[in-house]
Amino acid sequence: MIENLQLAIDFGLVVLIWMVQLLIYPSFKYFTNESLSKWHEIYTRNITFIVAPMMIIQLIISIYLAWNDLSFVNAIYFALVILTWVTTMVIYVPLHKKIDLHPDKKETCIKLTKKNWLRVVLWTTIFLLMHLIN
Repeated sequence: MIENLQLAIDFGLVVLIWMVQLLIYPSFKYFTNESLSKWHEIYTRNITFIVAPMMIIQLIISIYLAWNDLSFVNAIYFALVILTWVTTMVIYVPLHKKIDLHPDKKETCIKLTKKNWLRVVLWTTIFLLMHLIN
């Protein structure tokens, strides 16, 4: 049961982050500052309803696996999941807030898109590690 939930969550997050990286973030450059401010507020509010539950479930699964079946792979899984949380809170949340507040939104969007490759790598690695390599 937990393996199926883990597969669904990990796959969902990897698909989502690739869509964000290749479609959503690059589209920000086509907005004016005013329209980006309006759209970004809607986007961040609504994407949170999708991403937050998935990230919370992934975190719970990683804690469960590390606690109940501590193996090298499960420890790496836990560490990578923690790293997605840390980078999200330390790098990406502040960048999104800067888009809302900073007058030069385009520059911040470019930084966000470039830095987001880290989350793409993290969630892709998590998926590959747990479901294709393991």
